Amino acid sequence: MSKRNSSKYKIDRRMGENIWGRPKSPVNKREYGPGQHGQRRKGKVSDFGLQLRAKQKLKGYYGEITEKQFKKNYTEASRMKGDTSQNLIGLLEQRLDMVVYRAKFAPTIFSARQIVSHGHIRVNGVKCNIASRKVKPGDVVSLGKKAQEMALVIEAQGLAERDIPDYVAPDGTDKITFTRVPTLDEVPYPVKMEPNLVVEFYSR
Repeated sequence: MSKRNSSKYKIDRRMGENIWGRPKSPVNKREYGPGQHGQRRKGKVSDFGLQLRAKQKLKGYYGEITEKQFKKNYTEASRMKGDTSQNLIGLLEQRLDMVVYRAKFAPTIFSARQIVSHGHIRVNGVKCNIASRKVKPGDVVSLGKKAQEMALVIEAQGLAERDIPDYVAPDGTDKITFTRVPTLDEVPYPVKMEPNLVVEFYSR
């Protein structure tokens, strides 16, 4: 489980944006940073600062994955054919924990990672507890029997603030097929993500 799970709203406040689109985010009430000087921190941001912020926001959105894992995804994306920023988004969306989150099997990316690590998820009928596993187009991701009755899962499936995207095809309430790797435009981010700035950050 992510080290950030207990303080995930700090990411929202630090960015000044509700990056997961959650109704309970403190940013819905105040859009400035944490601490007594939060309202005063509004100086001019350098190009490096913008790139760093874009990287931190994207990394935070995916459950604050480690810098090592995130950079590994960038390196793989840069070696692939086509646009590196699009490739990066595609790789991040192929993570098993993210597919579980997109399928509405979990209310947050943090709980999606927990459900995977506790062995409640099957990929093509085989139990998998590796959150970073890459899901390929055509793979079927399903909930284990115990997970189908978990309050967390039932809560997630009833959430009104987000829908299942087109590249995740549901089959009943406990199974989905990952149909294709999405492009940036297809990913339902609640806020604007700028993977091009992330690419600039790493290619300095």
